[in-house]
Amino acid sequence: MSGSSKPDPLISLFKSIGLTQAKANEAAKSPKAAATLKNLIDRYSLNSRNDVNEKNAGLIAALAGQLAKSDCSNDTEKYVLEKILDGKLKSVDQVTAAVKYVTCHSTISDAEFNEECGVGYSITPEELLDRVSGFVSSNSVSGWDKLGQTISGVKAIPALRWASPLEIKNAVESTFLKAFGSKETGKPKGKESNQPSRPTKDQGNKTSDTTSMQKTVFEEGFLGALHKPGDNPQIHPHLREQHLAATSGQVWTRFPPEPNGYLHIGHSKAIFVNFGYAAHHGGKCYLRYDDTNPEKEEARYFESILETIRWLGFEPWKITYSSDYFDELYELAVELIKRDKAYVCHCTQEQIKYDRGDRGEGQKREKPRACSHRNRAVEETLSEFVKMKEGGYKPGEANLRMKQDLEDGNPQMWDLTAYRILETPHHRTKDKWRIYPTYDFTHCLVDSLENISHSLCTTEFILSRVSYEWLCDALEVYKPRQSEYGRLHLEGTVMSKRKILALVEEGFVKGWDDPRLYTLIALRRRGIPPGAILSFINTLGVSTATTSIEVTRFEQSIRQYLENTAPRLLMVMRPLKVTIENLPEDHVEFVTKSLHPKVSVLGNTTIPFTRTIYIDADDFRVEDSKDYFRLAPGKTVGLFQAPYPMTCTSYKTDPTTGGVTELVCRLENEGPPKKPKAFIQWVAEHAPSGSPVRVDETRIFHQLFKSDKPNSDFRSDIDPNSLEVVKGALVEVGFWHLAKRAIENARMESLSRMKPSNTSDVAIDQLVGNECVRFQGLRIAYFSLDKDARIACLSDESAERKQGDYVVLNRIVSLKEDTGKSA
Repeated sequence: MSGSSKPDPLISLFKSIGLTQAKANEAAKSPKAAATLKNLIDRYSLNSRNDVNEKNAGLIAALAGQLAKSDCSNDTEKYVLEKILDGKLKSVDQVTAAVKYVTCHSTISDAEFNEECGVGYSITPEELLDRVSGFVSSNSVSGWDKLGQTISGVKAIPALRWASPLEIKNAVESTFLKAFGSKETGKPKGKESNQPSRPTKDQGNKTSDTTSMQKTVFEEGFLGALHKPGDNPQIHPHLREQHLAATSGQVWTRFPPEPNGYLHIGHSKAIFVNFGYAAHHGGKCYLRYDDTNPEKEEARYFESILETIRWLGFEPWKITYSSDYFDELYELAVELIKRDKAYVCHCTQEQIKYDRGDRGEGQKREKPRACSHRNRAVEETLSEFVKMKEGGYKPGEANLRMKQDLEDGNPQMWDLTAYRILETPHHRTKDKWRIYPTYDFTHCLVDSLENISHSLCTTEFILSRVSYEWLCDALEVYKPRQSEYGRLHLEGTVMSKRKILALVEEGFVKGWDDPRLYTLIALRRRGIPPGAILSFINTLGVSTATTSIEVTRFEQSIRQYLENTAPRLLMVMRPLKVTIENLPEDHVEFVTKSLHPKVSVLGNTTIPFTRTIYIDADDFRVEDSKDYFRLAPGKTVGLFQAPYPMTCTSYKTDPTTGGVTELVCRLENEGPPKKPKAFIQWVAEHAPSGSPVRVDETRIFHQLFKSDKPNSDFRSDIDPNSLEVVKGALVEVGFWHLAKRAIENARMESLSRMKPSNTSDVAIDQLVGNECVRFQGLRIAYFSLDKDARIACLSDESAERKQGDYVVLNRIVSLKEDTGKSA
């Protein structure tokens, strides 16, 4: 029997608003969603409106699907529908977010709606490629086998939440093509070349763009061997059950710095390990200030620590303080005394050291002996402890010590001090307390109170693990597992807070952020990107061995990071004037040049070429030689990006010093073109376009110490020539636009990071500073803008020099390892 089936009126209705046959069929599959779409079409006459087309019809169908699962009023559904028809909502993800917003808010705020749903979001193809290129570089992506991971990682970048998935995919593939060649050439040879690459575990994990590509370091080696949450042994089974109930079986870590100084490069590894491990496993990481010593703590250190963590790209789940738990810790100390596991000792510090077997520097530690107060009655110890708390003793006259195991071979079990008396007011608790818990008492118990699943610390605390576990078990509280990894140490510098403080106070350096130091605020000021530091640590890996790295290796990793992320500008460090005699005085020709020959997404810049230009004095010699290829009398050289080479015809000298003051050259713009053997840098003088940019100071930093291992007398090892200041360098005029764009991009990125963090105390200035302006002075070095620089255009609409501007550049790193002190 032949014949044709009758058309489905519902599908015909859906097609009438612009849906294709396939999409209409799809929309009709769910009865509830189909009924909702039909009601929308009928209620708002969508099949007869001019503003409904194939593009937004798909979004209307998506809206119907979301409305079918929600409880929206007619007013709110109309609000979202109008946003679609007005072209404000452009993707299914935006529509989903819109329905979620109107469902959760009784009153709709246009501004809040737009922000939550990405209304007005736009990103140019150039900006998207720039983001992708930076992500590929910062995560050390090695080839086409990482394509899927990279696309997932880029999609997880908060700033790209509303970007088109197709455009992201195309941008990643384009970046891979330029970086690794065609996909075929990127495949490994042999049997595996025809096999699809297998996705790694959690390939779709969208934890954060700083960790999504760093899977191996968290899944292999030391970190890969860590216990699963809940597998750390407990003295009672119920403690494990309570812990897992509190954490839902997640990884919970903490970064617990002492706020008594600025963080250094070694701390970046601890930040990376604690925040990164938790993020990789979808867990949480506390920032916990270990503020138990008010004598050494200052507000500036608290502020700097948080700012530095955020600068590195991490956001604490919660910010806590050891002082938050002073009441609980005191009660636990009382409980320890009641269990006859602590006593008040009145010995001097010297006597305590002697009793613990310390016979002085260079002397072998002997077996400990019991303190004379060790066996006093529990009631007496309780009374004495209260007396300590209420001011009955001066500092040093009494301490609460734990009654551990003097027969143990580990000195960390030889009756450590739990509480001492300090008369300095605490920054948070003021004068409430006169007794303060020690690190050995506080650390494990606060880990317990905060339900830390993995207490990760450096190997210097290995001996402390036994006392850590002893105290938790003595009080019968949840016992976290302490695991120790190797420290990161850089040779050729000092990282001791005491030594750095001495350098600062005695004037050897100009502050904790002096770029010759390796504090993180100094590295930031120098212009080192945070991604370069994380990439460096990721490359080193995490193990139990101390990682002692030469500074040259650290600097090489920075070069590799900047190679494909930093734009390149023409720059002349020591200008020498050149007059091109065969060009008229009013000659000007604008040259468009790439900001990076291999990274087109960085864009182009336009610079003038005129009769008067400047080259670097080091690029000219009066006496020529066969092995010298730059400029000399009668010699021809090429000019980077300029239309023609030039030949030196004569030069002028200072009658007093004999030094060369000006060159006279001829542009080889007629006749057969000459092929020069070398190209040199130049910048043109052209006042109407603001060319060149005159740099007031260029600061070049050399190693602060003469030796790779500064000894105890580190002051005598300081190199007096570690800072070199060059005045009057010139940079091409494209610098202004580059600087302005760099700051604007950094602000956009920071705003996108602040939104999901939900922390109202984050200031843009914490994440964005002059150091965001980075570039390569072509064939010279990488530079950044110093905080001392004053540049008005960074905060106004223009892109030019203003009265009062003062340009200060820092050399981030040379283009190759320094063999001397020359730039």
